[in-house]
Amino acid sequence: MDRAPEAPIDRAPEAPDGVPEAPGRLPEAPDDGTVTAADIARLAGVGRAAVSNWRRRHPDFPRPVGGTSASPVFSLGQVTAWLRGQGKLREVPIEEEVWQRVRAAAGDTSPAAVIGEVGVFLLHLAAGTAVPPASSGTAWDAVLRSVQQLAEAWGAREALEFLAGRHIETHSRRSDITPPQVAALMADLLDPGAGPVLDPACGPGTLLLDAVRGSQRPLFGQERDAGLAQIARTRLAFRTSGASGASGASGVDVRAGDALRQDAFAGTTVDAVLCDPPFHDRHWGYEDLTADPRWEYGLPPRMEPELAWVQHALAHLVPGGLAAVLMPPAAAGRRSGRRIRAELLRRGALRAVAALSDSHHLWLLRRPSGAAPPGVLMVEGAEPDAVVRLWRAFQHAPDVDEPGIARAVPLIDLLDDEVDLAPGRHVAASGSARTTQEYVRTRDRMAALVRRLDSLVPDAEPAAPRDVPDTSVSELVRIGVLTVLQGPSGRDPDPDPAGRPLLTADDVAEGRAPSGRVLPGEPWITLRTGDVVVTAAARRFAARVVDEGGALLGHHLWLLRADPAALDPHYLAGILRSTANTRSAAGATTGGRTDPRRARVPRPPLDEQRRLGAIFRRAQELEHALRDGAALGGEMARLLADGVVQGRLRPPAS
Repeated sequence: MDRAPEAPIDRAPEAPDGVPEAPGRLPEAPDDGTVTAADIARLAGVGRAAVSNWRRRHPDFPRPVGGTSASPVFSLGQVTAWLRGQGKLREVPIEEEVWQRVRAAAGDTSPAAVIGEVGVFLLHLAAGTAVPPASSGTAWDAVLRSVQQLAEAWGAREALEFLAGRHIETHSRRSDITPPQVAALMADLLDPGAGPVLDPACGPGTLLLDAVRGSQRPLFGQERDAGLAQIARTRLAFRTSGASGASGASGVDVRAGDALRQDAFAGTTVDAVLCDPPFHDRHWGYEDLTADPRWEYGLPPRMEPELAWVQHALAHLVPGGLAAVLMPPAAAGRRSGRRIRAELLRRGALRAVAALSDSHHLWLLRRPSGAAPPGVLMVEGAEPDAVVRLWRAFQHAPDVDEPGIARAVPLIDLLDDEVDLAPGRHVAASGSARTTQEYVRTRDRMAALVRRLDSLVPDAEPAAPRDVPDTSVSELVRIGVLTVLQGPSGRDPDPDPAGRPLLTADDVAEGRAPSGRVLPGEPWITLRTGDVVVTAAARRFAARVVDEGGALLGHHLWLLRADPAALDPHYLAGILRSTANTRSAAGATTGGRTDPRRARVPRPPLDEQRRLGAIFRRAQELEHALRDGAALGGEMARLLADGVVQGRLRPPAS
């Protein structure tokens, strides 16, 4: 899914010309509508945990007006009034105001239908054919006015992508959204020069958007949620024709309806089908579809709707056409589906199974157009680029064998009593030759690291004690030498591979690159080169200097931004790790959290700070190198044992 541009954290977007009210203003008279705890956190610029604390500690906090005990919703008007009365209502970015108006317009129903209608308005707006909303009219006019303002600030397509992304984020627990990296992989697997593409369970259009890739191929989609179908239709119209017209792009046909029960494209064949069907849908229409002609390979069992979607995809392919269908891993070995799996193999329809994760397998199928191939490609634990490479190679050389990653398995080996298609069962473990190569490579890395260690030992010598003036971090903030910022509270958000890099507390403690990735949605702070980041979730400081800016500051982290003309950041990071500072900061708080503002920093001359900073930096590099060495040592010991067992490693000749 495409991401809308992230609004700046420290200021609201500039007001576009001709708009009477600037974005970033406080809301006027509160609209009717409801908000979740996450929405309240965004309005106040705090984390979810702060909202929970307010509910417990403030008897006058608005009561829920709906939802469940686990996911309550509140009156937008009551919440806005309470936040304003408490002085907690921050300036609201225009995108947040638009989102709240859309939610209010949706009422108790899903916002998808409203976003779909907004998408049509944005298409007209981009084409210059939109009817301007009345300056004083209905609540819907107010929605369109705010949407127009967002479009003028961001662009019409980006405005739609923001609303679609926020809806997907809000409903992520109730709907399965294809991971972006998986969607990109499925599009990469399309045959070169492939024409029309169909997604019979397209949701908000994620797979079809990836299938565009600058091509003018016709795109067909079906989605049982009419609102999501409209969102997909407008997103694809923007992607394929830009602002060329509000009527949508030629060659894009997205319809609402249940593709299994009411196939909107019956009789239509395409070159490719991309599909991430709803897993475990036990009410897929078994009773009504028992005699359906799509079941060429057998009647799908009542409890295996995934095999219905596989056959639906095959029924829409031209001979030789490719279907890429995401499947739950259990579908590879359920006893109830073994007859259909066997028939897919015998007739040459199933060509490859790739285990992408613990929750997703990818089946690649072709509509039979000749003799069945001699085997099926099985892939386990490969990166997306490797999956594409292996699939391309398999088309020309059906004897692929990369131990530990992929193997072309003969049909005779698959057509047993179980017909188990789990790749892990068929991909051979790493071969003995590979074990030997990996051992030699790991041994050489260890030898190079050992040679490097001597140069990393800090070069400091004993000296007579001397008095050096020191001051607290809080005082440095007061005099303008330091800026101190704190990351959001609460638990780390669920990662999103399409999001921006997020530095976590574990990353700081272990000295590694940012490992998190998140979409916009909280008041994230963007890191700059030279920032000092400190963990605040343990009774010891782990501080590091940011080498490359651009990542976001994660939960339970503090950021200390020094004036480099007065304070060296590497010196500051080293001083913060001292035992005295750890005790002082940890002893000042409860719950095991540290507060670096109580730390004290000696202030020698700047040139001496820089020399000491270089020593601190070398000491930290040594710490990280020793940690890497421990990991290499464990891996080398394992490979040595494997090589000895395989008879491929022995002591050198004396």
